[in-house]
Amino acid sequence: MLLDSPICDFGWPAPDFSLKDPAGRAFTLKEQLGGKGLLIAFICNHCPYVKAIGERLAEDTKLLMSEGINVLAIMSNDYRRVPADSPENMVRFAAGYGFPFPYLVDEDQSVGKAYGAVCTPDFFGFNKDGALQYRGRLDNAGMGNPEGRTRELVDAMRQIAETGQGPREQIASMGCSIKWS
Repeated sequence: MLLDSPICDFGWPAPDFSLKDPAGRAFTLKEQLGGKGLLIAFICNHCPYVKAIGERLAEDTKLLMSEGINVLAIMSNDYRRVPADSPENMVRFAAGYGFPFPYLVDEDQSVGKAYGAVCTPDFFGFNKDGALQYRGRLDNAGMGNPEGRTRELVDAMRQIAETGQGPREQIASMGCSIKWS
């Protein structure tokens, strides 16, 4: 089912969490909330929308991370219902796209629910204080040709890193619904 992410609730405080990657390494929000902010992307392996942006997501997050903005991805789908989203497949999927960020398993789906994530991809851009400043899309290319695209997420995260505030005009991300158990 195709869904759009809700509009940004500016200032909403990021709930803390502790999640593990498929190798068992734990990551918490508090540890990842850097001096220039944090991008959290709810993604999964099987969604055609995530696959369509995979290379651009890797490219854009490498750029953000090189500028000191932290990035995490979270997979909240029920992978028992959708085996393509299993932790083993997460490792292959991340390697295939060259994701530079930790890709975490939301085993009990509590983090996806706490954040109100609705679709994959669903982007949450937080400032250094953990206040939500971006809930938009990656870029204006969607599933189409990325030539000449506007990097809306990169631009927003740079603005958040510099000013603590996100752009007031944001276009919702869209993608497949999260597969709840």
